[in-house]
Amino acid sequence: MIRRDRGAIERLWFRAGIFSAVVLLLQMPLFAQSPAPAEPEATLRQEIEQMRADYEQRLAALEAKLAALESAKAQAAPAEPPSPQPQPIPASPADGAPAPLTLVSGSGGKNFLNLSLDGLIAAGGSTSSDIEALQTGGHDPIQRGFTVQNIETVFEGAVDPYFRAQVNVILQIDADGETVVELEEAFATSTSLPKGLQLKAGQFFTEFGRLNPMHPHAWDFVDQPLVNGRFFGPDGLRSVGARLSWLLPTDFFSEALVTVQNSQGETLSSFRSVPGETLFGREIVEREVASVSDLLIVPRYTASFDLSDTQTVLLGASAALGPNGTGESRRTRIYGVDGYWKWKPTNAFKGFPFFKLQGELMRRAASVAAAPEEELPAATYTDWGGYLQLNWGYEARKVVGLRIDRVGGDSGNPGDPGLAERWRLSPAWTWFPTEYSKLRLQYNFDHGDALERDEHSLWLQLEFLLGAHAAHKF
Repeated sequence: MIRRDRGAIERLWFRAGIFSAVVLLLQMPLFAQSPAPAEPEATLRQEIEQMRADYEQRLAALEAKLAALESAKAQAAPAEPPSPQPQPIPASPADGAPAPLTLVSGSGGKNFLNLSLDGLIAAGGSTSSDIEALQTGGHDPIQRGFTVQNIETVFEGAVDPYFRAQVNVILQIDADGETVVELEEAFATSTSLPKGLQLKAGQFFTEFGRLNPMHPHAWDFVDQPLVNGRFFGPDGLRSVGARLSWLLPTDFFSEALVTVQNSQGETLSSFRSVPGETLFGREIVEREVASVSDLLIVPRYTASFDLSDTQTVLLGASAALGPNGTGESRRTRIYGVDGYWKWKPTNAFKGFPFFKLQGELMRRAASVAAAPEEELPAATYTDWGGYLQLNWGYEARKVVGLRIDRVGGDSGNPGDPGLAERWRLSPAWTWFPTEYSKLRLQYNFDHGDALERDEHSLWLQLEFLLGAHAAHKF
């Protein structure tokens, strides 16, 4: 009420000022140079004086009312001051995305937590009688009918001014209908180190190449390339450790990284792996960590350039160096190069249209121990693999893609299916109804020396996203 009365008073003063200005104008000499009839001028002056008197009377009444209200407010004593309560962060209606959950710590600080859930479900079939052997990825479709490829829950946000953290918990349903729960990633990254440095520590995907650090919902195809499954295993190369990165002070994007992680476990099939598994026909045995050389060391370098206002290219080189579990002093070395090129016009609407070309080439060399039971001598085997994929966003929310996979082996051991020659051709079509859902149709043609015949597969994939998902690296 007080604010309303103050506004009314201000408006009355404003109008009174206007009328005063009019009176002054009437009294200026300019009007004396152009005389008007006396009677209309006198009548106008009389009306103005009457209006001024009316406004002054109303203004005085409002001022008296305002004074009475302020006096009553001052005399009223509050019963008890209200205790401060934390205020929720309002949702941003900019794009309809859910607002992050706000948690209040006991010390009064705030942690902002982005909580999201992403689901991948596939349906389809294949001419292969052993689809799990045909598909090398742990998140690939594995059976005729339906496959729950990945249900990923992500907790991500700022811990404090010094760290951000992310935790990825995934659920899958295997071919027997059993639910599998896995802690896929749980790591913290620094946010305030000087000189372009950043530290990352915890359980995370090893930053080797472009595809390995990506989660399945960020792939451009339904399944992972053959080379990733062969070299890094079904679930990708990941482990517990630390990574230090350095953003070099150059005119273009240039970053050097080195990662040190444990070298044992089911996600390190080319290294110490799990006792009882095999590598190039040799059984993995228990091998302890005696020095830093028994850990997994992964250096990587990436550089990005803008070729023009519409074209960007990113190049990278990686290595993964560590022991393998076939015996003492046995080691595995994996080298890789990767490239990414994207064209997008300056007038693109919501990212469309675009062209993306991406490829990786890898080579693995493993020195393995002898296996007397199988009459296999100690040896060094090398194999290689790579993929090349093109995606064309030809109109809003619609993309067509084509991927070519190829893996090759060592002629010294042609009978090992882990080294057999194989290639795959995969055309795909993707439609994004919104940024929170996706439908993808993909056909695979597989040909290989270890396959009884050429195999054909057709998969339809659905993705849905709930919540505010963390952004992915370019």
